[in-house]
Amino acid sequence: MAKAIQLLKPDGTLIPGSFKKKRRPWNYNDVILIAMASLSIIFLAVFAYAPLYGLVLAFKDGDGYLNILNAIKNAPWNGFDNFVYFLTDPDFKNIMFNTIGLNVLQLMINFPAPIIFAILMSELIGDRFKKAVQTVTFFPHFISWVIFGGIFLSLLDYDTGIVNNLLVDLGIIKNPVDILGEPKYFWGLIITTSILKGLGWGSVIYVAAISGIPHELYEAAKIDGANRWHKIWYITVPSIMPTVTLFFILSIAGLLNNGIEHLWVFQNANNIVRSEVLDTFIYKFGIPRWRYSYATALGLFKSVISLFLLVTGNAVLKKITGKGIY
Repeated sequence: MAKAIQLLKPDGTLIPGSFKKKRRPWNYNDVILIAMASLSIIFLAVFAYAPLYGLVLAFKDGDGYLNILNAIKNAPWNGFDNFVYFLTDPDFKNIMFNTIGLNVLQLMINFPAPIIFAILMSELIGDRFKKAVQTVTFFPHFISWVIFGGIFLSLLDYDTGIVNNLLVDLGIIKNPVDILGEPKYFWGLIITTSILKGLGWGSVIYVAAISGIPHELYEAAKIDGANRWHKIWYITVPSIMPTVTLFFILSIAGLLNNGIEHLWVFQNANNIVRSEVLDTFIYKFGIPRWRYSYATALGLFKSVISLFLLVTGNAVLKKITGKGIY
């Protein structure tokens, strides 16, 4: 810690209100901590701020260039042509409908699922059973979507999938259902698989928030005659509400972000009507076809909308609940 050194006059009297801080020299631990903190700054500088230089491609005709840096420097300017081309694309309405519709459903179903699961986990009494449940629900998070999705592709296959065969044998359905090919089943498939894969991991932050609630509050509520439901509704839920609000605002800001790795596994030519979203569209029309300017314009379009949703969502929730990100 810095020590304060008081300044004295030549005659030895104290100079009022004056002092000089003497800083202690850095030791080995200080250097290690600074180095570790600097890694996050370097990461942001390399992967978040440096690529902003390439945003100029959104306003240039850089499609077809083999060298992206050359396209950034030498490609001719075309203003907002890339944005206009996308907004007038015949597939624009369907892509935005799929993107927003799927994300709104996930916001309504997938967002509260980890919260409810964390509350249920906190109500479990047996530690062994609780750890077993945590292990089972956490494990799918560490499996890639290629493997996890491949398991469901095998289970739900129209001809050889065990799910169809089991449903037919039980008499629930007469003929196999093409779950992977029918567009009407795609959104349900995405929502179900995302819950199964992310439920346990998504509840970690809420479990941590619940564990930080003072136990005395529950004891006092029990003395006052509160049952388990009352404790959850009047103590647990209000206590974790700041955390819920934070992640809800971030979820609103991500209404245009679906994540390509998940949808790419289950997307095929039969369900393309409901599986084509903004992320998959950007990838297919950007990288394989060398349409870098077009892909950059769509990425910038997503970022601007996300920023608007973030600011608006934060303002609305802060006005309603009094809590927000900033």
